[in-house]
Amino acid sequence: MLNILWPAFIILSYIYSIISGKIDEINNGLFESLSDTVELTLTFLGTICLWNGIMQIAKNTSLIEKMSKFLQPVINFLFPDLKKNKAAKNEISMNMIANILGLGNAATPLGIKAMQTMQKENTKKDTLSNSMMMFIVINTASIQLIPTNVIAIRTSLNSQNPTSIILPVWIATIVAAVVGIVLTKILIKRVK
Repeated sequence: MLNILWPAFIILSYIYSIISGKIDEINNGLFESLSDTVELTLTFLGTICLWNGIMQIAKNTSLIEKMSKFLQPVINFLFPDLKKNKAAKNEISMNMIANILGLGNAATPLGIKAMQTMQKENTKKDTLSNSMMMFIVINTASIQLIPTNVIAIRTSLNSQNPTSIILPVWIATIVAAVVGIVLTKILIKRVK
């Protein structure tokens, strides 16, 4: 549907700009937007490279293993159905660590891999398991200590204090995670 809407909007915009005699304004806006897009993309690319590099260094040290062990009691509480599935628990912990560090781009492939691993043990292939539902809730809330993407966007837009959103992000993501986890646990118990 969007493949039809966006081209239609673009074509209608050009037709209207020609009729109203404002083709120069459209062209100027287009080139300014392209310049801003390239700048934002480079900022994101630099941020992603930096944090993926830090994540790779952490993976080569024992830091990721220590963080995974730290998260094991939380994972065991949130995912009681996965007690025997060590691979899924490791993938979930890696995803949670990436989200906590604000590496949403690195967390996505880890989350997909965790869902695929949980799907292998799912007895009803056309229905989400309780663990899969909980994982979606946690991924959506995604508690972040360092919201790198938002900071990168604010930096690229010349914000005076791009890191001023850290405390509100902590509050919002923690509240979202707690509410999501509590409601999911309640709904899972009601369905059983």
